[in-house]
Amino acid sequence: MTQLRAQITGVQGYVPEYILTNKELETMVDTTDEWITTRTGIKERRILKGEDQGTSVIGIKAVEGLLAKTNTTPDEIDLIICATTTPDMVFPATANLIGDAIGAKNAFGFDLQAACSGFLYALTTGAQYIETGKYKKVVVVGADKMSSIINYEDRTTCIIFGDGGGAIMLEPTTESVGVMDSILRSDGSGAPFLHMKAGGSRRPASAETLANKEHYVYQEGSSVFKFAVTNMADVAAEIMEKNQLVAEDISFLVPHQANKRIIDATAKRMGVGEEKVMLNIQKYGNTTSGTIPLCLWDYESQLKKGDNLVLAAFGGGFTWGAIWIKWAYDPKV
Repeated sequence: MTQLRAQITGVQGYVPEYILTNKELETMVDTTDEWITTRTGIKERRILKGEDQGTSVIGIKAVEGLLAKTNTTPDEIDLIICATTTPDMVFPATANLIGDAIGAKNAFGFDLQAACSGFLYALTTGAQYIETGKYKKVVVVGADKMSSIINYEDRTTCIIFGDGGGAIMLEPTTESVGVMDSILRSDGSGAPFLHMKAGGSRRPASAETLANKEHYVYQEGSSVFKFAVTNMADVAAEIMEKNQLVAEDISFLVPHQANKRIIDATAKRMGVGEEKVMLNIQKYGNTTSGTIPLCLWDYESQLKKGDNLVLAAFGGGFTWGAIWIKWAYDPKV
C-alpha cells in the first residue's frame, strides 16, 4: 500500500504594523537596549493595536494570504487547527472564528494549546488527518497576541514577547517529502516556573486577581532557561539520531524564537553552523505559537524541494518537541 505523507504546500505569515522597539521599552521599564539585545537577541517586536482585536485577526490575515498563494478556495478546506495561547475568548475556538471570517463553510476547526510548542503539536496533529487519507487540505495556524497577557511593568517578560503568526497548508503526497517524523514531550511539573496564575477554572477572574495582576505571564526566567536549553537541544539531536541524520544532511534548523542563547545551544548540539539556523527573533521577539511559521515564511524563498528541516521548540507546561520535515517545493517565482 502506498504511504501517504503530509506535505507543506504553502506558508504565509502576518505581523501587525506597530513596532515596539527596545528604545521605547527603555521609557517604560528599567532596562536598556544593550541589556535586552545581549541576553535575548531581540531588537523589536510587533504589537496588535486597536479595539476588539484578538488573535483571530492575525490568523485571518495569514490564512487569507495562504489561500491566495496556494490558489485554494475557502470551501476546499477540510480542517483548521489553530495553535494559540491567547484565544480571542474561552469559547468558541479561535479556529472557528478564522474559518467563519474566511468563508470556510466545509471545514471543522479546533484550537490547540501547548504554549510555545503549540505549532509543533498542531502540525503533527494536522499531519495525522492527512496521512489517514480522510482529508485533503488541512490549514494549521500558529498565532498569538502575547501583548494581551503581558505586564508592561514587568521587565523580565515584557521585553521578550510580541504579536504575530503564520499558517501552513498541508496536503497529501506519495513522494518522500513532507512530515517525516516527530517527537513530542511534556512535563507538567514545570508549571510553577511558567504560567498565568489566574483566569482559569482554578482561579476565575475576580477583583482580587485583577488587583494582584495575576492575569499576566509569570516566569522564573533562570529555571525556564535551564530546562529549555537542555530539552530543546536534546530533542533536536534525538530526532536526528533516530533517523540517522547528520549535520551535513540538515539544510535548516527552524527553532522556536524564545532566546538567542537557547537557539545557539540547540544548533551546537546538532552540530550545525549559524548559516543553517533560521533566525528572526531580532525583529519579532517571541510570538509563542507564531515563531516557527513566521520563520518558514521569512525563509521560504531559500528553501528547495528535498531540503531537510528540523523544527524544534520548548514552551511552558513544560512542553517541547522536534519535527523532521522534507520540504516539498522549490521557490515559487
